Amino acid sequence: MVDAGGGRTAGGHAELLARHRAVLPDWLALYYEQPIELASAAGRRVTDREGRTYLDFFAGILTNAIGYDVAEISDAIRSQVDTGVLHSSTLYLIRSQVELAERIAALSGIPDAKVFFTNSGTEANETALVLATSYRRSDQVLALRNSYHGRSFASMAVTGNRGWSASSLSPVKVSWVHGGYRYRSPFKDYSDADYVKACVADLREVIETTTAGDVACLLAEPIQGVGGFATPPDGLFGAFKEVLDEYGILFVSDEVQTGWGRTGEHFWGIQAHGVTPDAMTFAKGLGNGLAIGGVVARGDLMDCLTANSISTFGGNPVSTAGALATLDYLLDHDLQANAAKRGERLLTGLRAIAEERPAVGDVRGKGLMVGIELVGPDGAPDPAAATAALEGARERGLLVGKGGLYGNVIRLAPPMTVTEDEVEEALGILGAVL
Repeated sequence: MVDAGGGRTAGGHAELLARHRAVLPDWLALYYEQPIELASAAGRRVTDREGRTYLDFFAGILTNAIGYDVAEISDAIRSQVDTGVLHSSTLYLIRSQVELAERIAALSGIPDAKVFFTNSGTEANETALVLATSYRRSDQVLALRNSYHGRSFASMAVTGNRGWSASSLSPVKVSWVHGGYRYRSPFKDYSDADYVKACVADLREVIETTTAGDVACLLAEPIQGVGGFATPPDGLFGAFKEVLDEYGILFVSDEVQTGWGRTGEHFWGIQAHGVTPDAMTFAKGLGNGLAIGGVVARGDLMDCLTANSISTFGGNPVSTAGALATLDYLLDHDLQANAAKRGERLLTGLRAIAEERPAVGDVRGKGLMVGIELVGPDGAPDPAAATAALEGARERGLLVGKGGLYGNVIRLAPPMTVTEDEVEEALGILGAVL
């Protein structure tokens, strides 16, 4: 809305929602029966336009990894803005882009690594698929059931969740394998070792019966994010890699949600499986709210494209300056260790709560990636309970996420700077809500 002087008027949530629905797509998801606008924030707390403050335990879908109003990051962004150079495109050298690529290549553990920057995780996964299919000269791809890799044409094609896959059309031929979502797997009751064996046998059978053998890659999330923080046993992807290597199939780890130490025990989620992938995709937490993503891959894989290419906005000076400051802050303050410590307490507390609440079917995750799967009396998914929990938490001053194949999982992923007192506060609210 514009007032008589040409300025915008704020209005309340109801007015903004009506304007949103008038000009934005119906399929653009919004949380809450009465959606809210976040107007200001500091630390781990956000305040909406109507003055209500909340403890944020979803962090803009794991993106505000350090929290809000962090001086070191804001100062780095302002410093770049003050130069007047907000953008140049990759046709020019960008110092902060080169420095960030050097840091990520070194942290990746991938031999002779090179980095390409994008604007999002979706674009990063799209790039990884272009690289893998070009390198292998194959349009065949393996993906996991219950996965999510983005909203673009190819990344949606390898998303194994009908709720987020709007089209059956695809530029790649996808074969689906078991493994990511254990809670409702036919192998659910197996031991860890037997579960891995069953999934590996399934992988081999899928390759031999549904492909020509010359598959481009397997793209997989170490912990399935949108899928409800579904967490397979450690070692699963290491065992998968042995089979993939027999066929020369590349392995791409989607670290958009598991990267940067969020799982607590490792800097990259895939490290729990004792394997170095051929490529990793990343985004979200690296920019602490700025739009940035990318791929880090073996040099020969990254350099396999023969056509010219650029990225107009990928790796731009503002995003890479902010990302460098974010990475420095994360490492200097050992936020991986904080994620491990606070995550252990969060998991322990939620499992204690779950013992007295039969509606909680499963509590899972690692570090500050925790999922609570809600079920009915017969064990069936209960998405209505998850919606009620989402709303109930907001009413009590806590923002959480929701996901899962059936929309019945509460997702918890606070900024990695979360404190002991804030974890206890969240546990108290979740105990009351559940």
